[in-house]
Amino acid sequence: MSNGRIILPHDRFQLTLERLSHQLVEEFDRFENTCLIGIQPRGTLLADRIYLRLLDILGVPELEYGKLDITFYRDDFRTRDKPLKASTTELDFLVENKKVILVDDVLYTGRTVQAALTALTHFGRPSRVELLALIDRRFNRHLPIQSDFTGLRIDALDEAYVKVEWGQEEGAEDQVLLYITKQESKQ
Repeated sequence: MSNGRIILPHDRFQLTLERLSHQLVEEFDRFENTCLIGIQPRGTLLADRIYLRLLDILGVPELEYGKLDITFYRDDFRTRDKPLKASTTELDFLVENKKVILVDDVLYTGRTVQAALTALTHFGRPSRVELLALIDRRFNRHLPIQSDFTGLRIDALDEAYVKVEWGQEEGAEDQVLLYITKQESKQ
């Protein structure tokens, strides 16, 4: 039994994905010279869903879409107790002079996004980078980073933990839970 409080139930979760997809279409129209990049590992679960929905809305067979691993760009990768497990970067195009939409599930301190911006420079210099986050924990930022497209903003204490549950990964419905502590989420 979970002690987490559901803050984004399945039906609203689906509606939020739909809204975010339509906001991207409103902003980027047909996605000319624009690419979508999910931040590994959890941001790609959101990016996969957004990508598939964009293909459907736009009626196109493909868009430029990639997955970016940031493991060794993190400022804390050498200070962890256990070795980090890197994901695969799947980016078969350059971002030079393109509009990039970075996608992550939860924007917390901003350090993941900072690492992604650093990693992204190995693939060129984009003309513009915008961030899409399903959840924005706006009062917990360590860096001046904000999302341009946001599913839900959460005001929670630093000790609280937000968990995005993806149906295909967790064996349940898509939903977002808020726990009082990170330890509580593992019970």
